[in-house]
Amino acid sequence: MNERPSGRLEAGLYVVATPIGHLSDLGRRAADVLRNADLVAAEDTRTSRVLLDSIGATTPMIAAHEHNEQAAAEEIVARARAGEAIALISDAGTPGISDPGARIVRAARAAGIVLRAVPGPSAAAALVSIAGLRAEAFRFVGFLPTKAQAREERIAAWRDADEAVVLYESPHRIAATLVAIAAVLGEDRPIVIGRELTKRFEESAAMPAGEAAAWLAADPNRSRGEFVIAIDAAPARPAESTVRIEMPLDALLATMLEHMPPSRASRLAQSLTGLPRRALYERLLALSGADHPDGEA
Repeated sequence: MNERPSGRLEAGLYVVATPIGHLSDLGRRAADVLRNADLVAAEDTRTSRVLLDSIGATTPMIAAHEHNEQAAAEEIVARARAGEAIALISDAGTPGISDPGARIVRAARAAGIVLRAVPGPSAAAALVSIAGLRAEAFRFVGFLPTKAQAREERIAAWRDADEAVVLYESPHRIAATLVAIAAVLGEDRPIVIGRELTKRFEESAAMPAGEAAAWLAADPNRSRGEFVIAIDAAPARPAESTVRIEMPLDALLATMLEHMPPSRASRLAQSLTGLPRRALYERLLALSGADHPDGEA
């Protein structure tokens, strides 16, 4: 970690990932940054005060949420330019990933402020690690649109995806989203649901999409908390079977002559064999014993 001679952090903006539930998941470097920064910009200062108190941090805080992000960005840039180290955190996880923070980061980068990433817990990565997906890659899409039609259109884009899709969902939309996934992608599409990951009532379950709504309804407590859903890649389609029939060329051409004139037979034979049509036509003439019987030169 870069430090100034006084032992304080180098001036700049530190984007710090915080626990998604279990406070012990906060890394040592992240804790050091939160303790030693001049300022912590937090999505919710009341929520973040619990975290800071747990590590003995007395660092001053300001609010930096979606409703004041522009004003917060201006203050953060000004203070960083004045030589301060600012830690940016959200309520849980990483700022800028389905959380406020991207606008502040853009402003800091445009102003030439030093940016430092302090990575840590991620709900998406946590679920993927226990999902056992078939797909070798996954796409993180955050939250789906709130309106039903837009949500279904987004889901439809993953019908034939060869990668998994990981998304977040809120408790009041989880039921509708699970129904939409099954309806649009098919009831057999494999999914994994994670609820309250790393928290006291953590739960995860893998199932075909068609069983998800019933799983959710089986326990009223399952509709509570924060959700992560992994939709596995579309099952591989069986290869189309092909039948290759080996047949001597002359026998093939002779069979064609029984049903069509040489000119038509030559076109069909070309599409079947890939051989030059003119050569096929001449061979057809020879086999038929005719001399341009259908008028083709």
